[in-house]
Amino acid sequence: MPAPSRAVSLWILTVVLVLAAVAYQRRTGPTYPYRTSIAVTQGETVRLRLIRSAETTADAEVVVPSPGAAVTGTMFWRRYPTADEWRPVSMTVRTDADGASELVGLLPRQVAAGKLEYRLELMTPSGPQRVPAAPNADGEHLVMRFKDPVPVVVLLPHVVMMFLALLLGLRAGLGAVLGIDGWQRFVVPTAVCLTLGGMVLGPIVQKYAFGAYWTGFPFGYDLTDNKTLAGWVGWLLSAAAVRAALGFRASWARALVIVSTLVMLSIYLIPHSLRGSQLDYEKLDQLQQQGIDPRKAIGTSDK
Repeated sequence: MPAPSRAVSLWILTVVLVLAAVAYQRRTGPTYPYRTSIAVTQGETVRLRLIRSAETTADAEVVVPSPGAAVTGTMFWRRYPTADEWRPVSMTVRTDADGASELVGLLPRQVAAGKLEYRLELMTPSGPQRVPAAPNADGEHLVMRFKDPVPVVVLLPHVVMMFLALLLGLRAGLGAVLGIDGWQRFVVPTAVCLTLGGMVLGPIVQKYAFGAYWTGFPFGYDLTDNKTLAGWVGWLLSAAAVRAALGFRASWARALVIVSTLVMLSIYLIPHSLRGSQLDYEKLDQLQQQGIDPRKAIGTSDK
């Protein structure tokens, strides 16, 4: 295959892998919407997309779209993780922008990193429907996490830099695996993008959202921070090895880039926000009685 054709094919493969990795992470993270469907009448179903992340600026809206006039519902919630009693909230009918009705339930806003566990119980013409149908293996229902707003001028560059790091890193790694010349020129840009996106802008995003710049090693167990750190160290070493590659060292540089690429891919197979920031409600209750900043009660989740 001519060199230009190989280069184009390699870029296409890289883009496909990047989009697949991003899509996988978006669908598996604990803060991304929970998707399911319910039977309203015989032969008629409604698809649900229930949120699991909200901002602290307002109560969180849980919406059941176009269920039909005969459908009513109650939402039950409690602070997570606690043994609090479940609190019921009647879901109300609202007309959306297209004139269709929807059921809406409000979860009371929490301070940053606060979480609420919730479930829906709907009465439909086909019978009662519970969402989710049953708790997961840990005995939990849906868990909503609250965060403070992050300015777009900080969040957008962070997302762009992380996307470019994945794109350029995979391109470098695939080129190294296949032995296609030119893979070396993508290594340093990958390290730069990961530095800016993950180690500079990432902590700033976390500071806005949860009040702390870094909750990973050596200060905590935040999995997002720790996997970003692992990837960053790998690409820094790769960049240094490529810059210093002479003679036999070139093969070591190539091997290191391949390993760094595999680490990057494995990082994206770990759902985003696992073992992230979580409010300790027992500690929060104590701090509020003392008039202390509630952010002092933020720790790291074990899930």
